[in-house]
Amino acid sequence: MRHHPHRRRIVALATGALLTAGLALAAPASAAAPAAVRSSSTPLVVNARWGGHCTFDRVVIDLEGSVPPVTVTPVSQLVYDGSGKPVPLAGKYFLEIRLHPAAGHDDAGNNVYQGPKLQQIYLSKLKGLALTGDFEGYVTFGAAFDTPPVYSTSVLHSPERFVVDVAHPNTC
Repeated sequence: MRHHPHRRRIVALATGALLTAGLALAAPASAAAPAAVRSSSTPLVVNARWGGHCTFDRVVIDLEGSVPPVTVTPVSQLVYDGSGKPVPLAGKYFLEIRLHPAAGHDDAGNNVYQGPKLQQIYLSKLKGLALTGDFEGYVTFGAAFDTPPVYSTSVLHSPERFVVDVAHPNTC
């Protein structure tokens, strides 16, 4: 049997093209973004939302990529990262939610975070939510409450999101 190096090269190129096309079709839309936009593997924070339920209020932080390590810390006051200026949210008790490594912007500096920056909220426990920082690999949120929050956290998948549930008496 004769070997044809030219034919092998064509088969290899065709196989590579088919694999590349198959991967592009199988990849989520975010993975098909231009290389300059997604060259890093830093998780992107794209939204924050909330909802009231019978026995808890929920804050959800939506991510593109994996959920990074998150710390949730009770603080006496919310301040903006970098400037240290107070965040104007009504409340007496606050939680700082800090994701790292994470970003609310892509590698080109374009905002990818589309959620609220400062929002009064009128749920049983949750009274406000603010984006307080997107600075040097940290994305930080502040949540405001009138009474000390009793909370739990979880990570949900498909799509990726970080959740803070704040307990309250049954309202249903």
